[in-house]
Amino acid sequence: MGDWSYLSSLLDKVQSHSTVVGKIWMSVLFLFRIFVLGAAADKVWGDEVSEFYCDSMEPGCEHACYNWKFPISYIHYWVLQITFVSTPTLLYLGYAVHIIHREKRLMGQLQEGATLRKARYTDDRGKVKITGILFCTYMTQLTFKILLEVGFSVGQFYIFGSVFMVSFFHCQCPPCAHYSGAQCYISRPTEKTIFVIFMLVVSGISVLLNIIEMIYLLCHKRRGAVKRLLDQQHVLSSQHYPPNPAWGVNQCGGFPLLPLPVHSLPAGSADGKEKDT
Repeated sequence: MGDWSYLSSLLDKVQSHSTVVGKIWMSVLFLFRIFVLGAAADKVWGDEVSEFYCDSMEPGCEHACYNWKFPISYIHYWVLQITFVSTPTLLYLGYAVHIIHREKRLMGQLQEGATLRKARYTDDRGKVKITGILFCTYMTQLTFKILLEVGFSVGQFYIFGSVFMVSFFHCQCPPCAHYSGAQCYISRPTEKTIFVIFMLVVSGISVLLNIIEMIYLLCHKRRGAVKRLLDQQHVLSSQHYPPNPAWGVNQCGGFPLLPLPVHSLPAGSADGKEKDT
C-alpha cells in the first residue's frame, strides 16, 4: 500500500472540489478498491505463476499455456484501470486549483484598487462552487470516467473471457504436443473468481455513481436557474409601481388618490367652473 499513499493523499484534496456524490465515490469506492487491491488481491494472485502447472514435460509448453490463459496479469490490469480512471479527476483538480488561484489573484488586485467584487467560484466559507467553466470541466471528467470504466470492463471480457475461473483447462498451444496438448491446472480458482466479480461490481457501482452525480449537477443547476429567474421577477414586480410620498394616502381605503387630468373631467364640471368665474 505504500505505492498508493501519494495517490490517496492527492485524491483526498479532490474531495473539497467535488459534490456529495463525488465524495462518496472518492472515499468509499475508489480508496476501498485500492485497499482491496493492495492488501488482499495481491496475495490471492501472487501464486498464479508459481503454482500454475501443466502435465507436459515439453520445454516451453507451460509458459505458452500460461501466456495463452493470462495475456496480462489481473493485478496489472486493475492497476492500469485505476490509473486511467483517476486521471480525469486529477486533471480536473489541477484545472480547478488554477482557476481558483487566478480568481483570488484578480480579486486581490481589485481590492487594491478599491473595487469590490464577489467571488464566482468560491462562497463566503471558501467552499468551491461548481459553476461556469468548472461545471463544464466537471461534467467532462465524469463522462470520461464513465467511458473508461465501461471500456476497461468490456476489455476484461475481451482479454480474459469468462469471469469464472476453471480449475483446469486443455491447452494445445505450440510448442505443446500438436494433437494431445497438455492439461493445465490453476490454483484457488474459486477465490480468484470472487475477486474478479468483486472488481467488476465495484466498476459498475462507480459508473452508476458517476451517472447519479451528473443528474445531481444538472438538477442543481436547473434549480439555481429557476431561483434566479424568480428573484428577477420579484425585483421587477417590486419596481413596477414605485411608491411616491407626494401622492398621499387615502384615509378610507389606504390607497393613494391620484389627481385626475383636466380632459378626463365631466363636461358639466368644466362648464360649471366657467360659469362661476
